[in-house]
Amino acid sequence: MILAGDIGGTNTRLALFEVHGSSVAMRQSADYRNREHPTVEHIIDDFVAKVHVPVDLVSLGVAGAVIENRVTGQNLPWNVDAVLIERSLQLPRVVLLNDLVALAYGLGALKESDLTTLHAAPPLASGNCAVIAAGTGLGEAGLLRGIDGFVPFPSEGGHSDFAPNDETEAALYLYLRTRFGHVSYERVLSGQGIENIYEFLRDTQRYPEDGALATELAATTDRAALISRHALASSCAICEETLNIFARVLGAEAGNIALRLLATGGVYIGGGIAPKISQCLLHPRFTDAFRAKGRMQPLLEKVPVYLVTNEHTGLIGAAVFGLKQLAQQTEALHA
Repeated sequence: MILAGDIGGTNTRLALFEVHGSSVAMRQSADYRNREHPTVEHIIDDFVAKVHVPVDLVSLGVAGAVIENRVTGQNLPWNVDAVLIERSLQLPRVVLLNDLVALAYGLGALKESDLTTLHAAPPLASGNCAVIAAGTGLGEAGLLRGIDGFVPFPSEGGHSDFAPNDETEAALYLYLRTRFGHVSYERVLSGQGIENIYEFLRDTQRYPEDGALATELAATTDRAALISRHALASSCAICEETLNIFARVLGAEAGNIALRLLATGGVYIGGGIAPKISQCLLHPRFTDAFRAKGRMQPLLEKVPVYLVTNEHTGLIGAAVFGLKQLAQQTEALHA
């Protein structure tokens, strides 16, 4: 049995996976709101107590850079340390991997129905792949095409410098630089990023804010979701423009990572936000921004882009990674 986890900035999802040879099957799962728990150990302990099944390995995909099996994430409410989890909960081996690397490992287990094509093109069999996911933060990772298949690897590209592509985005950059100093892509492509774009449009008087909407925003704990709902319902001009900008910037950064990694095997868009605003991403503004790379546009024309709609992909990927760790452990014992 493998206990797998997908630990993000806002939510943690845990599941028990049963190993069947070279595959895993999910048996039980549970979702937790991070702010309702003092530590990640508290969440894992609660789940283990409920499943009443001994596990052979714990594999956790965590938002942030994994350094020596420990994560101090920019968006996490607490640190995640594999050694501390093992000791405090008396669990067997605990391994950590970046949550986008977990997403990358999970791609191989997806069905065609788990993907929506955003930019159609035949993937090159010899090409690398890339994943990008916006949620509480912005994650990015790559999949290097090797002799025996893909090798996922981590990145902290979401914290790289935001590059505006038109006058509106340039004004957005200046607005955010005044507020934050350094402006990363995460300042735009995240839940907080949706709020930032909205506030930029409001504060620079590009769009008026409706009084009723202002009251709604003041009363909610998820402003990004509220803005998105109004945008998708076409009930608010400032909200619509907020998502339009978000979609263009996401398309542009997806094109950037395709160039950085030469991801001719495909770019996969994951995370909690993208599936909820799929109708916005299916608009040409997303693909136009993806391809708009000057002399490199002919290359981008040949790169497929997919929206990952299976919300368990990262969790499955963590279990797949755990299975590989168990296999290596077994080989070492018999060496």
